[in-house]
Amino acid sequence: MAEDWWAQPPEQVVAAFRSSPGGISDHEADERRTAEGPNLLRPVRARALRVLGRQFRNAVLILLIVTATASSLLGQVADAVIIAVILAGSVVLGFVDEYVAERTTARLQASMTHRAIVQRDGRPRSIPVDEVVPGDIVHLTTGCRVPADLRLTGVAELLCDESMLTGEQAPETKTITPVPEAAPLGDRLSMAYQGTIVRGGTATGVVVATGRSTEIGRIAQRLGHRPPETTFQIGLRRFSLLLMWVAAGLVTVVLLTGALLNRPWIESLLFALAIAVGITPQLLPAVVNTSLATGARRLARRKVVVKRLVCIEDLGGIDVLVTDKTGTLTTGDIVFLGATDPAGAPDPTVADLAAATADPAGAGAGTTDALDAVLLAATTAPASAELRLPFDHDRRRAGAVTREAGLSTLVCKGAPDAVLPQCGDVPPEVDAMVAAQLSAGVRLLAVASKPFDADRITPADESGLRLRGFLAFGDAVRDDAAAAVLRLAGLGIRTVVATGDHPAVAEAVSARLALPSGSTVTGTEVDALDDDGLREALRGAAIVARVSPEQKERVVSTLRRDGTVAFLGDGVNDALALHVADVGISVDTATDVAKDAADVVLLEKSLDVIADGVEGGRRIFRNTLKYVFMAASGNLGNMISAAAASAFLSFLPMLPGQILLGNLLYDASQLAISTDRVDPEAVARPARWNIGSIGRFMLVFGPLSSVFDLTTFAMLLGLVHADPIGFRTGWFIESLCSQALVVLVIRTRRVPFVRSRPGLPLLFAVLGVAALAVAIPFLPIAAELGLQPPSIEVLVADGLIVLAYLALADATKALFYRMQERAALPRAPRALHRAIGGFTR
Repeated sequence: MAEDWWAQPPEQVVAAFRSSPGGISDHEADERRTAEGPNLLRPVRARALRVLGRQFRNAVLILLIVTATASSLLGQVADAVIIAVILAGSVVLGFVDEYVAERTTARLQASMTHRAIVQRDGRPRSIPVDEVVPGDIVHLTTGCRVPADLRLTGVAELLCDESMLTGEQAPETKTITPVPEAAPLGDRLSMAYQGTIVRGGTATGVVVATGRSTEIGRIAQRLGHRPPETTFQIGLRRFSLLLMWVAAGLVTVVLLTGALLNRPWIESLLFALAIAVGITPQLLPAVVNTSLATGARRLARRKVVVKRLVCIEDLGGIDVLVTDKTGTLTTGDIVFLGATDPAGAPDPTVADLAAATADPAGAGAGTTDALDAVLLAATTAPASAELRLPFDHDRRRAGAVTREAGLSTLVCKGAPDAVLPQCGDVPPEVDAMVAAQLSAGVRLLAVASKPFDADRITPADESGLRLRGFLAFGDAVRDDAAAAVLRLAGLGIRTVVATGDHPAVAEAVSARLALPSGSTVTGTEVDALDDDGLREALRGAAIVARVSPEQKERVVSTLRRDGTVAFLGDGVNDALALHVADVGISVDTATDVAKDAADVVLLEKSLDVIADGVEGGRRIFRNTLKYVFMAASGNLGNMISAAAASAFLSFLPMLPGQILLGNLLYDASQLAISTDRVDPEAVARPARWNIGSIGRFMLVFGPLSSVFDLTTFAMLLGLVHADPIGFRTGWFIESLCSQALVVLVIRTRRVPFVRSRPGLPLLFAVLGVAALAVAIPFLPIAAELGLQPPSIEVLVADGLIVLAYLALADATKALFYRMQERAALPRAPRALHRAIGGFTR
């Protein structure tokens, strides 16, 4: 059991870990990390055995195993061997694809390490969280995630959200005072636990446990970790189940037909099982994962890291992007322009006084507010603080108690509209000066003070102040911002700027960038309007200014009522909005809370990078959708053909092994669909699942393929007078060639090859499968497969039928999309909508 560090004085705990207020040395840290291991709950890596085990939690593979076992027991050894080979191939393909996808995700996740501020060799250092060791002295600031279990040694208004451990939603106010040994976890106020979030204030603490030795680490060891099933995955699963229910119906039809025709029940059973497997998309998860993993690698090269692969399809469906201003529309390189008195005359003492509200330790480690870092760098004689009241996003102020002329003084620094109301006797010309500066795009902070003699400060003390002056900061606009916003508009995405700045500052920046015009909504208006009123106001808004974290959350939630919303933010004040957005986007330099809440992390904070990600997401989605359409229509067509053939033939139209082999070869070729080219118009607008379109496509192209299967039957029986083996050979070639090659036709709405060329890997894959379909009957294994070399007449007839099918499919495609745009196609049956309803939210 862990030591009761919470019950011991902080200096005693520091001594127990052979540490000091200046921390430990790098050499000592290396030795401790070797002994204790990295500060990780679990390694970020793909587990091969776990991935392999998941391949067998698949109803289709179970069906394959049943079919192989039945064939073996019933003496059909050749079929059993064929099915076993196909089973092994399916498992290997699925394993390799999913394992590669998991490794890609793990590698990208590992590249986004959180950082912690520790004292090493007497000075603050920013290090990866996994390098934190017992005995390190850690600095905590608002917005960070506690990197390890800490015994607090110093606090300043520290509030920690421990809901993940205790279930209590209200943040706990922390102290350094020891608490009783028997105190439950929620009452250990002298401790800060790994994974909890700092909601306010600052603190220092000594690390007493890391990795699996922490409270959350012990819990993690007792619980398995399996991510919840996403909406996207639910949709794919329901789609597969839809086809399997249809397969179950087909099995019943085939068995009844066999009984009516007095066929051997064993033969009918094996054929029915093979058909059931054949019409099920065995490699649907593999094709989807390949497409998503390929897309994730491409997006990573564009500096877009997708934390969860299934979020890629959401990225392509964005209608509205809500973004902050600093660092996105502006460079984020803030410049201190100077300090003035209330009348606007230069007064450097105002900057020295205001510097007391900044935390020097945080600034040295790179974690303080950017304005504070610039201010500290610009001051020559900064005042030192005896007490601090950290900045928070509700007050929009920071406070400190310092010594001025031998007396204790409370200094308050913050936005003018947050500080001026707390001041008395403000000169009337101040409002006009502030308005002029804000309209010019200058960011102002007001500085005020009053005598103060208490031993602690609270927000209530920030009143009755005297205005001392202003701090002026500038932020250069990004050269590429205007072009990026226009590019997003060209992709059908509207950009809304959400900022805590004054409306005049945001409007000035927008004007300088010549951004698309729109109204400005303030945080005050957000609170005043009801849901319907806010929805209407936001429809024409380009800027939402002076908003709190809760107001940002409400803005994003309201915008979601009219479309898919992405939110770009990097601060703790953005976490709520990131969580409720359809796609939360943060940056690698963001606070821990923001990165944890985000679905996508940018390695460069730029709207152009987001536009790259959107285009990439849409290409990935479109390629995934191609396979879904093909699997739906092709499998439905095969089902109809098989049912029809079993009704009028005196023999099985195709052996189980032949059905499974053809299905596997086709699905394997579709693994290359993730590399296919996508037409420009397909990425010009937000991409999303369309249930009606999928259903209508199935009902149009499934029967169309069956027409040509039946034509093949007529040719083989009426013209060639083929025997059973010859019939199966002819249909095997025609079925596999038509199913593979039609992908090249209906992968695009354009004229194939003339106005839309397929990707070379896909082209070679489908041509290779078609060549295999023709070659297999001539190979030595043909007899084992129940095939024989076809005559030249059969090959020519099959070729003509396939060409006719491709030509008619292209003509039908053009008519289908024209009628769909005019809403002239009938709706798919309601049951079909319900079955594949999981594709949409």
